[in-house]
Amino acid sequence: MTTPTAPLGARTVFRIGYGALQLERLHDRRDEAVALLRRAVELGVDHVDTAEFYGFGFANDVIREALRPEDDVLVVTKVGADPNPGGHLPLRLAQRPEQLRASVEDNLRSLGVDRLAVVNLRRLDTGPGLRPEGDQIVDLDDQLAVMTALRDEGKIGAIGLSSVTLDGLRRALPAGVVCVQNAYSLASRDDEDLLRLCAAEGIAWVPFFPLGGAFPGLPKATDEPAVHAVAESLGVTPSQVGLAWLLHHAPNVLLIPGTADLAHLEANVAVGEITLDAATLAALDGIRSRPNDVPVAIG
Repeated sequence: MTTPTAPLGARTVFRIGYGALQLERLHDRRDEAVALLRRAVELGVDHVDTAEFYGFGFANDVIREALRPEDDVLVVTKVGADPNPGGHLPLRLAQRPEQLRASVEDNLRSLGVDRLAVVNLRRLDTGPGLRPEGDQIVDLDDQLAVMTALRDEGKIGAIGLSSVTLDGLRRALPAGVVCVQNAYSLASRDDEDLLRLCAAEGIAWVPFFPLGGAFPGLPKATDEPAVHAVAESLGVTPSQVGLAWLLHHAPNVLLIPGTADLAHLEANVAVGEITLDAATLAALDGIRSRPNDVPVAIG
């Protein structure tokens, strides 16, 4: 069995957290959304990942209602995009320093706090997603300058990076980085060097799209015959195998799978009880990695 906890900045958290993006599917069933988060806390989840653009603020609003100070849940949010209710996509890029500052203020208001524990700077340098254009092409150093200023002001506690390259992380290390969120899964492991650097520097690796396949054409862990064979042998689901592999792959991996379904939440948390032996890991490691660096719309 893997170690159940790992560091994220100054905190030690349960390695299976919760990603709040899927809460927007419960927009018209707010009580269910609150109950889902309460159940996550009961199951031991103490790390929740969110953003102001998740459901146009709905996710943050539910988190504010559902989580209590005594729960001691680490809420991690992100900036670099803002809600865009009237647009073709549900978000718009917000990469300029003044936009990052405004996004921090928006998250402070919607979460009802005076300090954000960790804020991920969502870059657009790698992985599936939008690419910056025009005035949204902003130098990383300029963004880090405003993020460190916000930290100095006490508005944020720590800085993370998302969709960042290996060189980008190296440039950012002097600013102090506590976590990196990149698209990464058993089926798409291009960022292995970046993961190793994070491990060496004591930086949490928090993969989004942890099973891959979030968009058509992207590799998906649960499409792999080897994953299905392992799932059948262990009596678990292919999704659980894909998540368990991540926990076994590196000790600094933290998971933030999202769901709007209570049974899926419980299945995700149960991944921490799955043991993969050396032969099983070797079979899974033998799966061919395919690129996911595709410019498609992000959610």
